[in-house]
Amino acid sequence: AESCTIKDRALLKNIAMTAMTGKSSESHKEVLAEMLVNAVISVAEENENGKLTIDLSNIKLEKKTGGGIENTELLQGIMLDKERVHPGMPTRVKNAKVALLDCAVEVKDTETDAKIQITDPRQIQAFIDQEEKMIMDKVNKILSTGANVLFCQKGIDDTAQYFLAKNGVYAARRVGKTDLEKLSKATGASIVTSIKELSPKDLGSAGLVEEIKIGDEQMTAVRECKNPKAVTILVRGGTEHVAAEIKRTLTDGIGDIRAALISGKVVAGAGAVEMELARQLRKYADSLEGKEQLAVAAFANSVEVIPRTLAESAGLDPIDKLAELKSAHDKGQKWAGLDVFTGKVRDAWKGNVIEPLKIKTQAIKSASEVATMILRI
Repeated sequence: AESCTIKDRALLKNIAMTAMTGKSSESHKEVLAEMLVNAVISVAEENENGKLTIDLSNIKLEKKTGGGIENTELLQGIMLDKERVHPGMPTRVKNAKVALLDCAVEVKDTETDAKIQITDPRQIQAFIDQEEKMIMDKVNKILSTGANVLFCQKGIDDTAQYFLAKNGVYAARRVGKTDLEKLSKATGASIVTSIKELSPKDLGSAGLVEEIKIGDEQMTAVRECKNPKAVTILVRGGTEHVAAEIKRTLTDGIGDIRAALISGKVVAGAGAVEMELARQLRKYADSLEGKEQLAVAAFANSVEVIPRTLAESAGLDPIDKLAELKSAHDKGQKWAGLDVFTGKVRDAWKGNVIEPLKIKTQAIKSASEVATMILRI
């Protein structure tokens, strides 16, 4: 295997493109691969030992029907299935200061049951005024921090909505916990559980927060975050089926890029690895004696099923092609693989057919374990 680091963007892009080949998004694989590499690099973090960690849950894949594959876009931020809570609120906020609340902006019901007897109608009015004052205090506390965008995990009272709208704040309520955590990673804001505790240093920032209409739905896009550790890919497709297929393809691509970065090793595809492996195993078999020699040779033959199947699927003669591949590998061309389009043997590495090492080792491991299990039974 060859090494691969986060700096080898072209290599990572080829890995993503290899993963998409043969699927319905193949026609746009260049653009999509670039997008996936950017997404994975954005969320990759180094831990204290200098090892890369990539949490794939930080890449949100949001699929929406309508538009074509080419409308798929990468947001340096988060896309939420929520709309602003009040029509008086701005639809776009530039240079957003984002507050994330895990508490309701409303007056809580008391835990104890109490009865209040009122002797004068004015007391009711005083009651209502007091409730409004309590909500106003909460709103003023939010405004005093300089926040102009508010995402709340619980509810926002009607009065609070009105006052927030009047002060030009964009707010969305009932935002899911996982989305709130992603927003925190993307904008750098802290999730605050009590409005009293909210301070300017808890706010995050985003270049633009806007409400956009996609299909029939209003959504909130938090874009242009400085150094987001969570991003969103908005997947588009003409029909539900197409969009779901594209989403699956992108998930594969992201997984491949991650596997390559975590292990730091990649190999060429097109059956090249398997041919080289079979060649080395046969060499190794010669050094053994007795039954072991036969077992290793049989293993070498079994690994060749990959290039053989490739040839068969492409309508080529497997015996001829395997012979050609063998002679190329014997001449020391370790990346000689099968080009199924031309039917010729060529250098798979130069042909940009690249896969993570992990996929190959995992396949051989799984196959060996299953074979052992079946034979035992």
